[in-house]
Amino acid sequence: MADCIRVPLLLLLMCILAAVHPIRGDSNVIARLTGNADNPQNPAGGAGPAAMNAGAADRNLGAGASLPRRRTAGWKLAEEAVCREDLTRLCPKHSWNNNLAVLECLQDKKEETEIAAECNHLLWNYKLNLTTDPKFESVAVEVCKTTISEVKECAAEELGKGYLVSCLVDHRSNISDYQCNQYITKMTSIVFSDYRLICGFMDKCRDDINVLRCGSISTGEKDVHSQGEVIACLEKGLVREVEEQPGAPAIKDDCKKAIMRVAELSSDDFHLDRYLYFACREDRERFCENTLAGEGRVYKCLFNHKFEEAMSERCREALTTRQKLIAQDYKVSYSLAKACKSDLRKYRCSVDTNMPRAREARLSYLLLCLESSVHRGRVVSGECQGEMMDYRRMLMEDFSLSPEIVLHCRSEIEGHCSGLHRKGRTLHCLMRVGRGDMGAIDPNCQRALQTLIQEADPGADYRIDRALNEACESVIQTACKHIRNGDPMILSCLMEHLYTEKMVEDCEHRLLELQYFIARDWKLDPILYKKCQGDAARLCHTHGWNETSEMMPPGAIFSCLYRHAYRSVEQGRRLSRDCKVEVQRILHQRALDVKLDPELQRRCLTDLGKWCSEKTEAGQELECLQDHLEDLVSDCRDVVGNLTELESEDIQIEALLMRACEPVIQAHCHEVADNQIDTGDLMECLVQNKHQKEMNEKCAVGVTHFQLIQIKDFRFSYKFKTACKEDVLKLCPNIKKKVDVVICLSTTVRNDTLQEAKEQRVSVKCRKQLRVEEVEMSEDIRLEPELYDSCKQDITRLCQNVAYGNAQVIECLKENKRQLTSRCHQRIFKLQEVEMVDPELDYQLMRVCKHMIRRFCTESEGKNVLQCLKQNKNSELMDPKCKQMITKRQITQNTDYRLNPVLRKACKADIPKFCQSILNKATADSELEGQVISCLKLKYADQRLSSDCEDQIRVILQESALDYRLDLQLQIHCTQEISRLCPEEAAAQEQTGQVEECLKVNLLKIKQDACKKEVLNMLKESKADIFVDPVLHTACALDIKHHCAAIPPGRGRQMSCLMEALQDKRIRLQPECKKRLQDRIDMWSYAAKVAPAEGFSDLAFQVMTSPSKNYILTMIGAGVALLFLMGLLCGRFTKRVTQELKDR
Repeated sequence: MADCIRVPLLLLLMCILAAVHPIRGDSNVIARLTGNADNPQNPAGGAGPAAMNAGAADRNLGAGASLPRRRTAGWKLAEEAVCREDLTRLCPKHSWNNNLAVLECLQDKKEETEIAAECNHLLWNYKLNLTTDPKFESVAVEVCKTTISEVKECAAEELGKGYLVSCLVDHRSNISDYQCNQYITKMTSIVFSDYRLICGFMDKCRDDINVLRCGSISTGEKDVHSQGEVIACLEKGLVREVEEQPGAPAIKDDCKKAIMRVAELSSDDFHLDRYLYFACREDRERFCENTLAGEGRVYKCLFNHKFEEAMSERCREALTTRQKLIAQDYKVSYSLAKACKSDLRKYRCSVDTNMPRAREARLSYLLLCLESSVHRGRVVSGECQGEMMDYRRMLMEDFSLSPEIVLHCRSEIEGHCSGLHRKGRTLHCLMRVGRGDMGAIDPNCQRALQTLIQEADPGADYRIDRALNEACESVIQTACKHIRNGDPMILSCLMEHLYTEKMVEDCEHRLLELQYFIARDWKLDPILYKKCQGDAARLCHTHGWNETSEMMPPGAIFSCLYRHAYRSVEQGRRLSRDCKVEVQRILHQRALDVKLDPELQRRCLTDLGKWCSEKTEAGQELECLQDHLEDLVSDCRDVVGNLTELESEDIQIEALLMRACEPVIQAHCHEVADNQIDTGDLMECLVQNKHQKEMNEKCAVGVTHFQLIQIKDFRFSYKFKTACKEDVLKLCPNIKKKVDVVICLSTTVRNDTLQEAKEQRVSVKCRKQLRVEEVEMSEDIRLEPELYDSCKQDITRLCQNVAYGNAQVIECLKENKRQLTSRCHQRIFKLQEVEMVDPELDYQLMRVCKHMIRRFCTESEGKNVLQCLKQNKNSELMDPKCKQMITKRQITQNTDYRLNPVLRKACKADIPKFCQSILNKATADSELEGQVISCLKLKYADQRLSSDCEDQIRVILQESALDYRLDLQLQIHCTQEISRLCPEEAAAQEQTGQVEECLKVNLLKIKQDACKKEVLNMLKESKADIFVDPVLHTACALDIKHHCAAIPPGRGRQMSCLMEALQDKRIRLQPECKKRLQDRIDMWSYAAKVAPAEGFSDLAFQVMTSPSKNYILTMIGAGVALLFLMGLLCGRFTKRVTQELKDR
């Protein structure tokens, strides 16, 4: 069973027992022990090498240091002259009578203390005799009789070979008998003071000691206190080999086992690791003065203070070496092996037959196995979990404890992370390199980092990561104080406060460095794993916590989960509610940084460098990829498209956007924001409230960006996709861009409506959502790419300082329509044509007049909203801003009959009949500058229009009579004259026809013929209807009521009534009315002179509307009668043709 390496070590311990009080049969035992030790004749108890060393020791002892061949039982070390001076100087007097107390005192002194060489060798020979005498076994049998019977393995050992004591050391953690335990413990300190006293150790490691140059085996070449350095040297050589350091020689397997066994046997008491003991004596007094020795307590205390500034470098180095041995074999940690022994057995962490023993014993394997049990909900003892916590923290604090990190990350450490060894800083620096923040990283190093993060599992408790803990302490105390210390939700809380004012820069960096690796293995988020392990096994075919599969690597599991998270009931195989909540939480976190999405970063690495290298702010990289969606390689485009589609269903994934939009959400969208399932409602609400006072710039920019992304693919609008998917496949196949899909479906709806189809081809739910999309698109010119591209130059030139939102740029372009480039002008005209047919798409009109629409037009259909507003424009309750907007739209409509759908329909037959010459000159996408409407006005004056058309022209005449701006031809030709003759009237805030009156009054002063002609046309039109002359109508309102009430308006009837009243001396008109009528007569007379009739119809009209109509008609009648009488009386003036000539 036990090889010789373990046996003699313990035999020494038996001697030490004499130093402890009191063992059963104390005097006899001590006498036998000291007697044996004093008799060097029997060196056969040890192995050959030990005997050799003993002989060498005797030869080199020198004068005054010779041991008598036989001593009495009462011989004392204190009586030897070679040691008396050192004893007097170093050891308390009360210990002089006990040889073992003297031995312990002298061998445990600090290395700097000089002890005479002769005394050293005397002590060494004394210990050698103790360890090589087989009679010590009998003492062990006597002292540990009860324990031997309880430990079956030790009871079965053959006596006489030294194996019994070795077995007792192996099982010392199970020894309950106090005397036996003390005996075994004390003996160990003697054995471990010199590697040459360990039976078999020198045989197995002789060659390696020489190869590694750890010291000579020759006695006397080094003093006893240096012998701990030999084992320390071997341990360092073993570590170098494991780390595959350049030039590290290979150590033989037997020696490796011996080294690890020595480390294991010295794991409970730091006195037994002689090199570490001497290296850390002062540090132990400084940091662990009150820590009792035994059970590895001093080791743990020193480990906890390893990176303190006051810790000596030599002690730190010794501690690191021991930690590296623990990483190779967990049994080198007494406390861990003891605390987790039953759990390891319970969860079968030591029985993997497919794994080599060396791998199975590694700390990482133990941690992974037990962590897997914890994550699966199994019960692991609190003591064991506490030990695991300590060693997980140890791994995170010092990267050098992980051989794979040292081996594979050497160049990264040298290039980027040198000098940052302490407190986990180097590891976090490597994480930063792994994120790509400091250049490329070797794939093997990346894998080693990922493995270490899984072993340490800091996601389960942030305190394991000391660098993160220290950096984020202030944030945790303020932002996450409501969460229990050590709870896994602390990390989520920190992520929620990333990029907020509560976050500090150092914490932000450490957090993102850790989350980068946690994001690449779904198991490293304990809450996600707990809630989703059932779903993952059911849907994604996962294995155990610490098992991986090439078919479904850890990074692919989360992608699988979120694909199932947003499935509909009809699609089936959905996630459980709890799991979906956690998936949403992770998605929210990943949206903060593109590097937290492994699949996105892997597929888009090239595109990120190509398009987004300058986008360094939070969330900018994903926005950049979305902006360049059409330019991305196919793999990247797919993953960005899928993520964007997911965001459209649950915009709360965009954590930064949600944070920015918190005020407007609370004020206007809290009801939809509180829903567990979003389905696009929240984004729709944000779009609808984009211009509320609570909306800040960041939120508005974010919402607009998402709208701009949505136009790239109709799938990015979740509600639109859900409502119209079937319609798109049926009516608009192969169309992907949302704007094109909207145009396609809108055109279909419009055509079905115009053709009065029996059944609309677009479904009701799609038509409803289509209207929402159309209205949203009208809010920002960028949401209509073709219009935006056509007008980019014009926007830069004319609307540079105008904000895009609220359709302000579109309005700016409309107002500067005459200065637009041809291409843009055509697009704006088409846009206006659509808006006039469907005013609900006129965003500015609907926004400015929203309240007036509610007041006056609640019962009007959407297409009749503008008509309704026009009818109520002059109401006292009309909002001035809305009135101004209505006027703008009236001006627009009057520029071209095609922009007035009601007029176009009413005058469908009249326009080609009377104005064909104008139509012949027209182009499809440019205005006719009001020429057709002017043409119809003149025909209205001639009373030649159809009744429907006449009604619409009358309305236009009445409106333009009050506001000269509505008469485009007048405005075009009379701009200068108005500025010269009527500046005050034109500057009036409220237009009531004063400009027109001014032009009429100053008709004789007008210099421009074109303007004069337009004013004359106004006069002509006013003859046809008094309503066209608001000043006259206002002055004669009472007279019309009294004298012309029975006469219907139109066709000049009321005007004729007033003229007759003016000529009738029996009727007395109001002075103002009489004066205005007389002025009009003078104007008409002048108009008749300067603008003679252009044709018979015009002449007839002038006669019929002339004040001297009766006189003119009488004279015309008299003339015709005179001609008739002359014909009767005078006969023919022409020569009569004879019959003969006719018959020829």
